[in-house]
Amino acid sequence: MNSLTDTIYNPPYSHIYVEREALSYPAAQSLIPTLAKRGSRIIEISHYMDLFGRTHQSFPAQKAAPSLILAVKHGNFLYPGAPVCQDFGNDFFYYTSFTMNCPFDCEYCFLQGMYPSANIVLFVNQEDYFAEIKKSLSTHPLYLCISYDTDLLALEALTKMTRRYLDFAISEQALTTEIRTKSAVSVAPLAERLPKDARSRIIMAYSLSPDSVIARFEHRTPGLSARLAAIRTAYKSGFPIRLCFDPLLAVPDFKSVYGEFLSQVQDALQDIPIKDASIGVFRISDGYLKQMRKNRPSSALLQYPFINENHVCSYGGRGREMMAFVKESLSGFLPEDKIFTQ
Repeated sequence: MNSLTDTIYNPPYSHIYVEREALSYPAAQSLIPTLAKRGSRIIEISHYMDLFGRTHQSFPAQKAAPSLILAVKHGNFLYPGAPVCQDFGNDFFYYTSFTMNCPFDCEYCFLQGMYPSANIVLFVNQEDYFAEIKKSLSTHPLYLCISYDTDLLALEALTKMTRRYLDFAISEQALTTEIRTKSAVSVAPLAERLPKDARSRIIMAYSLSPDSVIARFEHRTPGLSARLAAIRTAYKSGFPIRLCFDPLLAVPDFKSVYGEFLSQVQDALQDIPIKDASIGVFRISDGYLKQMRKNRPSSALLQYPFINENHVCSYGGRGREMMAFVKESLSGFLPEDKIFTQ
């Protein structure tokens, strides 16, 4: 029997909005026929913000049935890494966004506080990004995160954006890339496109959580066992592996829940040389949190009485205790200099 959600919402990507300027780009020309064959309705628009930037949109309703918007990005291809993000000791830490929004639906995701719409924007002019990256590389090496504002691997079957990026990155010796994901997509086909030395510069960073946290808060994402299997595949494919225990959430019986989880992770990956790990608690700007609470008024996670320090809301001293517990739990698994905390 179909649920109410199944009957009142269109399927994801039932409507594809395409900027007229985007129509001339090869990425759009290859994607549009594929989507049209699926029955998606193709609608031309002048500018993506005319649709994406409208006021009074329902983020939760759009999240249930997102549309896809194909657009051309103009300027601001690279951004300095945010202070709340870990730079892993890299001097030239930047991130870039080939897309806006994510197919997953994590209750704590900052995107629901940052964007007015849950529709997914794909920028079809990756070549312009690549030109800007090469320009930056002409002056200094680059540590670049390409999957902060989305989950590129979760969209890869549709977009092929990761593949195109890796084809570009092969020859850039001074470019180190992090691809962060919660997906369980096999990266073996991507590895086949890269020589061994190029794979060593592509860090696969897997966000991990206890299964109970995944089930309650990380909607539409794979379970822990599937993510751990994906990590093994990525390692066998020649990619360095980063583990991301971020965000830690202040769930009841935190030490019991996360202690069992960390043991499960270490048991599953004990024979894999992990590059490093990051630890961070949930933290969010107070402006984003205000909007997120409007979008999810029944979320126990977001209604927590956070401590606001310099307009960043988090768990305060409790959060520091949570990170200390996780770091100590990992001490026999990774050396201290490979464990990074926020």
